[in-house]
Amino acid sequence: MSEIAATRGHADERVLIPLALFALYVIWGSTYLAIRFALASYPPFLLAGVRFLGAGLALFAFLRLRGIAAPSRLQWRNAAVTGVLLLGFGNGLVCFAEQRVSSGIAAVAVASMPLFAALFAGLYGQWSTRRETVGLLVGFAGVIVLNLGSGLSGSHLGAMALIAAAMCWAFGSAWSKRQDMPAGPMNTAAQMLCASLALLAVGFGSGERLPPHPTWHATAALVYLAVFGSIIAFSAYLYVLRHARPALATSYAYVNPPVAVLFGVLLADEHVGPFDLAGMAVILLGVAVITLSRQRR
Repeated sequence: MSEIAATRGHADERVLIPLALFALYVIWGSTYLAIRFALASYPPFLLAGVRFLGAGLALFAFLRLRGIAAPSRLQWRNAAVTGVLLLGFGNGLVCFAEQRVSSGIAAVAVASMPLFAALFAGLYGQWSTRRETVGLLVGFAGVIVLNLGSGLSGSHLGAMALIAAAMCWAFGSAWSKRQDMPAGPMNTAAQMLCASLALLAVGFGSGERLPPHPTWHATAALVYLAVFGSIIAFSAYLYVLRHARPALATSYAYVNPPVAVLFGVLLADEHVGPFDLAGMAVILLGVAVITLSRQRR
């Protein structure tokens, strides 16, 4: 029976991991533009806080109604630490930076995250394989090429915020894999609830206020971020993080920049030049190297 269950589990992973990666690549690639639209009415930290509070409460209530047990005290603590790192610093700083830099440059800067993830995973004794390292370096080279052709520029403060966001997300991902975390979607709900409290405290504490009359475009973008970017895509990320190697779990950061650029072209009339197309091709090559390396292992 145990062999049958193990075989069934591996079969589920072969289906669910590609589906989860697709959600990460496409949905999270579109969230950079959605954040830009939402920032037209909402301040950055309150935007992130309201987004995760709404998504976290909805998911937590749904799970409890289905009889899923609430996290233990230790799991709440671990969810709070991970949620603040991934969503508080990781997403909050991206929203803060997008006030000063474009959505495209934000996606490009955050694409440095897999390199930090490989470093932090190595500190825990899980160094990337040689092929995975090649894929990481190829993907980072593609990000550089994409940036050369984008013609985007931003402030030093925005750039530092994006790098800090990538580092916090990478460390939180590596740290959480070795902790007692809530099971399944409850992990998503707990992290979003904990992160939302921190983000709302920072927002109100820094003088941010919710807009009395937000535009419907900004509110629609906020709802999209909460439902698709938070509940669906973040759940997919936590699943991949638990069932795949760090290099594959973080490969979305290399695909998100070209996806973000494409959404900018389709929805915001942004221009794509030859360097942009070349960068996208190199990025996808890096992701292919990482994926093939995992399959061989």
